[in-house]
Amino acid sequence: AAATQQSMASLPSGFRVCSTAPDILYMPELVCGGLVWILVASTHVQPNNPLGWVMFVSVFCFVTTFLWLITFACGGHKNRGICSLLDFLYHLIAAMFYLSASVPLATVTINMRNATTIAIYPFNYYQIDIAAVVFAYLATLLYFIHCILSACRWKSFC
Repeated sequence: AAATQQSMASLPSGFRVCSTAPDILYMPELVCGGLVWILVASTHVQPNNPLGWVMFVSVFCFVTTFLWLITFACGGHKNRGICSLLDFLYHLIAAMFYLSASVPLATVTINMRNATTIAIYPFNYYQIDIAAVVFAYLATLLYFIHCILSACRWKSFC
């Protein structure tokens, strides 16, 4: 029973980060977040306020996820339970951030569909924003799944 408890309450390091749940989700989170960042940055940012928040969320989560992935890969967590808690809390915050950014991004994109805005914005900006909305919601889903799986892992440390 002690061996089972020990194996359940461990944090991966090295290449195991790329093969264990929930840590296998780091790479898709980085890809989706990076695509949101690139797609929103490649269009005309109008209106500034909601899309500025989308850019902040995508850049913040991309950088933080990358640093957290490096920390896990290098074994910087030293298999402490507090790192499992921090992993859960970070992914919860990231999921909420992405949700709070995805909804205004979708609203701005829907508003671009109006006849008055089509004359101002090229159609390819509309298409790019649609792709950004899809990847933003996908990133939200990935961070939420990672949050749930991290909570289960954290519970095994308690």
